[in-house]
Amino acid sequence: MSTDWSSALLNKKALCLLFCLFLAACSSNKAGVSNATKGSYSGSTYTVKRGDTLYRISRMTGSSVGELARLNGLSPPYTIEVGQRLRVKSSASAGASRTASRSTIASRRPAALPKVDAPPPGQRCWRWPTSGKVVLGYSTADGGNKGIDIAGQRGQPIYASAAGRVVYVGNQLRGYGNLIMIKHTEDYITAYAHNDTTLVNNGQQVKAGQKIATMGSTGTDSVKLHFQIRYRATALDPQRYLPPQGRSPSC
Repeated sequence: MSTDWSSALLNKKALCLLFCLFLAACSSNKAGVSNATKGSYSGSTYTVKRGDTLYRISRMTGSSVGELARLNGLSPPYTIEVGQRLRVKSSASAGASRTASRSTIASRRPAALPKVDAPPPGQRCWRWPTSGKVVLGYSTADGGNKGIDIAGQRGQPIYASAAGRVVYVGNQLRGYGNLIMIKHTEDYITAYAHNDTTLVNNGQQVKAGQKIATMGSTGTDSVKLHFQIRYRATALDPQRYLPPQGRSPSC
């Protein structure tokens, strides 16, 4: 996207898109939804299923995210619950959208984000955001871990993996606790979850290696950092791009 993120922080639509892209690409058990009924779409209503986001539902129903939010009285970060019934487009317009989408759904997973080829390692310099044992690695499986979990001590420093601008600080994304997201270029975002304290603010420019938080257990049951690198909203395996632990990047 070509959005200027310093101004996007003041733009609810852009912030909504940031949330939706992040959640749609990482719909896993971390999203905090239970193994409930699968979603169903009937007429002008949609019943939320496990792993759904407003962005994903908009793709399936032909309604825009803004329209869904307006019809259902939702506000950022547009939290929805499994089993919740959402109003969508009227039956007439929704029927046309469903007809057009059925052929697409038959050839690919419903509402999947477009496949993005992973960039080669070494294209950018990344630093380890903290030290410690990787207790859960990256997984491409449905519901798998879309980053790495690094164990450590409460209060341990968390550092920016690369220079960039902070585009989110908060705890509104269920299952991630105190979360920081940093935009590095038009293509890259890193995320740092479960922090005990956060030391940066929205819109702040940070340097590579700058202390941005301390490790904690918010949103989880053990002290750790959940770290993600995203390329055009697609989660990458951080260990493919980070240098060996204890070493500075060679680039």
